[in-house]
Amino acid sequence: MAKLTKRVVDAAEVRDADYFMWDDELPGFGLRMFRSGKRSYLVQYRAAGRTRRYTIGLHGVWTPETARREARILLGKIAQGENPSEERRLDHQAITVKELCERYLEDADKGLVLGKGRRPKKVSTLTIDKSRICRHIIPLLGTRRVKDIASTDINRFVRDVTAGRTKANVKTKARGRAIVRGGAGTAARAVGLLGGIFTYAIEQGIIEKNPAHGVRKQADRVKDRRLTEQEYRELGAILRKAAENDPLGTSLAVIRFLALTGCRRSEIVSLKWTEVDVENSCLRFEDSKEGASVRPIGLPVLEMTDDLSRDEQDTFVFPGTVEGKPLVGFPKYWKKVLKGTPLEDITPHVLRHSFASVANDLGFTEATVAALLGHSRGTVTSRYIHTVDTAPIMAADTIAGYINGLLDGMRFTRTSYALDRPAREAALSRLFSEVVADEDADVEALAA
Repeated sequence: MAKLTKRVVDAAEVRDADYFMWDDELPGFGLRMFRSGKRSYLVQYRAAGRTRRYTIGLHGVWTPETARREARILLGKIAQGENPSEERRLDHQAITVKELCERYLEDADKGLVLGKGRRPKKVSTLTIDKSRICRHIIPLLGTRRVKDIASTDINRFVRDVTAGRTKANVKTKARGRAIVRGGAGTAARAVGLLGGIFTYAIEQGIIEKNPAHGVRKQADRVKDRRLTEQEYRELGAILRKAAENDPLGTSLAVIRFLALTGCRRSEIVSLKWTEVDVENSCLRFEDSKEGASVRPIGLPVLEMTDDLSRDEQDTFVFPGTVEGKPLVGFPKYWKKVLKGTPLEDITPHVLRHSFASVANDLGFTEATVAALLGHSRGTVTSRYIHTVDTAPIMAADTIAGYINGLLDGMRFTRTSYALDRPAREAALSRLFSEVVADEDADVEALAA
């Protein structure tokens, strides 16, 4: 052994096999002489009962003096319990953001990634997730290693998506295109998904800290657009005029149904007859944004279901042109109905927001409105209640009746409408009595 100096290293002879030269001044620091003539500085140490070697670098790139300084730093870390050789191995094996996203989606498809209410993510939700991953996350961060992502990278990601750096207009299939615009709302949702993916990485032991936590993003614009009484009348007039066009019949019924129930667009478009409970005046959704959900409905809605044509083969309340399938392309029909009208700017969600606003105007409590809209239930007891109380049914009937009157062009004040409420409740009670009477008659007929 000798002190490794430039003269000693340069004079080292080439042999038929690799060999080591160790520094007699710094134990563990050495030189590996390859039979090819290449020289490399290294540190040798023991960790977890095994001898390990950590390569510092090649002679020429490193001098004996700089390699010795690096060796002192490494040996100091080793003395404190670190294992640089193992860290380098793990570093080389570190997965990229793209590989992490692929693992995430694979597990999500198997139902192993839980979403809202600790339930597996729905197919529709995963479709949106896949789109955000492919259109935004992978193009901007896909090649980066997960362990190297910092909050500054996430901030840059938000800025890039907001600025439209990922915007695209590409053909996806024979008659389909993907139009990606970016923007603040898109950035907020994409970084929300990214945070969930990093949380998944923590659960898998890939990283220890979520770099997306605490990242500032633009707040969602508050959706406060609602229809006024006059706009409800205008909407009714638009629907009556559009009814002259037969191909729009089903979509017009969907629009009116949305206005009278406050339901989500996806819930009504895919509504099945088995989910319509006329006897208990409610809709029993098998699967909604909040899972299985019961929504009270009023007389105008029940009357609509009576008026809708129903064949024995129809599964859906609003069937499409293909037998056994629901209405397809409703957003296109929505735009066609409202194009060029004063209400061209509204969306189906405006009808839901307006329904809630009318309920509030008529004096119903927040809890009642939440029940009518199908918002998540806050108590354990509510999960065991399967019957619908008459109070929310009366509320749904009052609200639907008020909106229905506006759509039909009626002019009345909320006060005068409230005074007519006992009459409506009496009518609803008569309806239930008729249902019970019909059931009794059926039972008697079977007994006979």
